Amino acid sequence: MNNKLTAADLRGIFPAIPTPVTADDRIDQDATRKLMAYLLANGVAGVVPLGGTGEYGALSREERVRMAALCVEAAAGQVPVIPGVLDPGFHDALDAGKAFAGVGASALMVLTPYYTSPTQQGIRDYFLRYADASPVPVMIYEIPYRTRIAIAPEVLHELSRHENIIGMKACNTDMYHFLKVVAGVDDSFSVFSGEDSLFPLHMAAGARGGVVVTASVLPRTWRTIYELGVAGNTAQAVRLHRQLIPLLDLAFSETNPGPLKSVLDLVGVTAPKVLAPLVAPAPGLQAQLRAELTQRLQAEAALA
Repeated sequence: MNNKLTAADLRGIFPAIPTPVTADDRIDQDATRKLMAYLLANGVAGVVPLGGTGEYGALSREERVRMAALCVEAAAGQVPVIPGVLDPGFHDALDAGKAFAGVGASALMVLTPYYTSPTQQGIRDYFLRYADASPVPVMIYEIPYRTRIAIAPEVLHELSRHENIIGMKACNTDMYHFLKVVAGVDDSFSVFSGEDSLFPLHMAAGARGGVVVTASVLPRTWRTIYELGVAGNTAQAVRLHRQLIPLLDLAFSETNPGPLKSVLDLVGVTAPKVLAPLVAPAPGLQAQLRAELTQRLQAEAALA
């Protein structure tokens, strides 16, 4: 992606991808290329590596940059690559973002600062300062069930008017909060659903796409749900989404991305290893998820 990314580019399904690693906790380049090829062949609109699904905190800084660079190389300008920046401190976060931009990232998905429990004024100032200094556009990443702090809708409304803040990944499961956010953001700002479980409802409420974990294995199914939502066919989108509920329950029954990684071989990517402190999911869960994903992949093959 050579032109500067804008909110108009933030449409569709952007899988939050796991990080394939080798036995020594380094990026598995071959598996990463295979995963990227699979997603591109199935029409994703962008890719988000190095979020929570990408085990950001468990990777060394060097490996994070290698992962971002490899995804950019594999995307070959076809879709945006938007790495997550999950550092809790401003300077580490900015250094990470500059490093990702340096290897070709289209934008950065920057997590709400956590642990210090900032005020809403502190969150506002943090993102404004980050956006002023970032060499590429910024997406805000709000996930209060991980950070323990939500961003007030009026703060997001103000941030949405900054020229270098183009959108957000909304993982706040409070639908009223989501409705209030969408009601007041600028037209130059794209709200993305960050919840596999709520995606069609978020679309009906004004989301323009989503950063979706299970789209890493079911990209065409999620693309169809998105297209139904864009067309206003909410009932059909919900009906198709309902078929995914058993898979979603299994995929998130242990800490993501452990379950997801255990079945990546079903889409041609053998990369089950997770990074400490995560451990491989229980064998029974793996078997159940494998059976459910096999069924869903068969159904996906029938989609146009």
